[in-house]
Amino acid sequence: MDSSRPPNLEGETIENGIGPAKNRLLSDWRISVLALVGLWAIIYMIGLSQPPLLDDVDSVHAEAGREMVLRNDWVTIYTDGIRYMEKAPMLYWSLAASYRIFGIAAWSARLPLMLGVIALVLATYVLGRHVYGEAGGLYAGAALVTSLGVYIYTRFLIPEVMIALWLTLGYYFFLRSLEEERPSRFVCWGFAATCALNVLTKGLIGLVFPAGAIGVFLLLTGNLRHLLKLRIVSSSLVFLAIAAPWHVLAALRNPAQGQAPSFLWLYFINEHLMRFLNKRVPAGFDTVPLGIFWGLLVAWLLPWSAFLPQALRDLPAWWRDLRKPGPKPDRRPSANLLFFLWALVIVGFFSFSTRQEYYTIPALPGMALLVGGWLARESGPAARESDCRAGRISAIALFAFGALAFVAGMSLFFISHRAAPGADLADLLKKNPDEYNLSLGHVLDLTPQALGAFGGPLLGTSLGLLLGTGLNWILRRRRRPFAGNVALAAMMVVLLTCIHSSFVTFSPILSSYNLAEAIRKQFRPGDVIVVDGEYHEASTLNFYTGIQLHVLHEPSGNLWYGAKFPDAPHIFETAESLAALWKGPARVFLWTDQEVPKELRGARSFLLARSGGKFIFTNQDLRE
Repeated sequence: MDSSRPPNLEGETIENGIGPAKNRLLSDWRISVLALVGLWAIIYMIGLSQPPLLDDVDSVHAEAGREMVLRNDWVTIYTDGIRYMEKAPMLYWSLAASYRIFGIAAWSARLPLMLGVIALVLATYVLGRHVYGEAGGLYAGAALVTSLGVYIYTRFLIPEVMIALWLTLGYYFFLRSLEEERPSRFVCWGFAATCALNVLTKGLIGLVFPAGAIGVFLLLTGNLRHLLKLRIVSSSLVFLAIAAPWHVLAALRNPAQGQAPSFLWLYFINEHLMRFLNKRVPAGFDTVPLGIFWGLLVAWLLPWSAFLPQALRDLPAWWRDLRKPGPKPDRRPSANLLFFLWALVIVGFFSFSTRQEYYTIPALPGMALLVGGWLARESGPAARESDCRAGRISAIALFAFGALAFVAGMSLFFISHRAAPGADLADLLKKNPDEYNLSLGHVLDLTPQALGAFGGPLLGTSLGLLLGTGLNWILRRRRRPFAGNVALAAMMVVLLTCIHSSFVTFSPILSSYNLAEAIRKQFRPGDVIVVDGEYHEASTLNFYTGIQLHVLHEPSGNLWYGAKFPDAPHIFETAESLAALWKGPARVFLWTDQEVPKELRGARSFLLARSGGKFIFTNQDLRE
């Protein structure tokens, strides 16, 4: 990538009141890359093996990658032996490749996303360096790698980080095209390739997002004719050469059969158009309220989103500059407007569709870049008094937030109760099943009794927020914004470590790993594992045992499409077929979240294991 710098950059040589050592830190790309990689390694790579994979999307996707390797079929995706063609293949390809190289394990399942994070952080750094100089690139990358949202939504296997990566690279190529009188093939084809890779990662929104942001950008700047410079014919061929083959092969191998709809209907109509209109079959997840959805865009970039208001303050001036005729010697106005539209198009699109909390994650790099550019200006030698004052105002707001969080956290710490040794955390929670379709719905289950299990992380988070935001405020008052930013980054390392620790503690509620281990120790050929509910509720059993699960539920969710094919395996049980299995000679392991499953009332059953409010019953006494 081009490492040239824009003219008249602020913040590249000496920070207010700092010496040569910090000057080098803000101007040497090798130090910047080392710092970003170091932060990534501490936050994301330590503890890669813990906790175990979770039920639902985490292990469903991990299992799809595992079956891709076992079947050696990289076109038709399967999970639990059933076709699973709702999603684009890139995530599963990366999982299968990791399994092929490192073996099948929880850590190797997570590795592709972790590599995606560092690739995204470095791409954001390079794009920020291209626009704002070394300091801007470093700050943008640091804001992203320590942000709350990116960390939380790489705790399970969803492709949002990969989407963000392709968008970041695509916007880099587009900005390069604006700077060239006749954009090169490398730039045009690079942009087309990133769009194609995004389509293979998340479907058509991989094309809608960049096309929407760039289309609005060119319309606002009166430069729609620039599209004609992007080598439309050859770039389209590059796009199709990358994106089309899998779609064509998937359609050929999965036509309509019997009651099964074709892949083309499922993928393009049901999973794109009908999902957007909230008419998908079967019904999808709940929708996050619109106000919360927009608020989460800011929350996921905390604490750095506190600097967004001043970063966006000059938005009208950028637009006016870009509307003026003639060459643009400074690339920052173009980049700033594009970064703003990057985030706006994503949240705007989902404002008219179904949405989950994590759908804003691909917008975070654009926001981090805006923040990084402003932080570079604030810490530069030409920083204006208004910039310093704005930085101090944001620091005060952050400190107020940190102080309130400290009071709230310590209050929870003191009212919490230490659980008895060996107590099941599930017994201390309240249940809110209506909220579980939201990705963070289980957080609402916490009670004062349950909080006793999280005393250490609660104390660490409370103190970290108070000290980090307080130190940032003090340092910015002393005109040392660089040191204040270091304090915020260190605070986030502490906070994310506490989140990881809490996640490990809470994982038995979200994972059936312990039950899978209990089954695995007893399992022998001919045994049957049955899930009393939907497949995704206990999909961890599938991944960790490697055994196909039977499901005591009509086909739905992940398995609805594949179950309609004539060659689908018989894995769906009824109350009658389960009763016959239970009385037969084969050993049956029944997963359930009921202490007394209604299907077993009156039948002879034995409890094998219990963990996280879930149980494994068997039809034979395995202690004999």
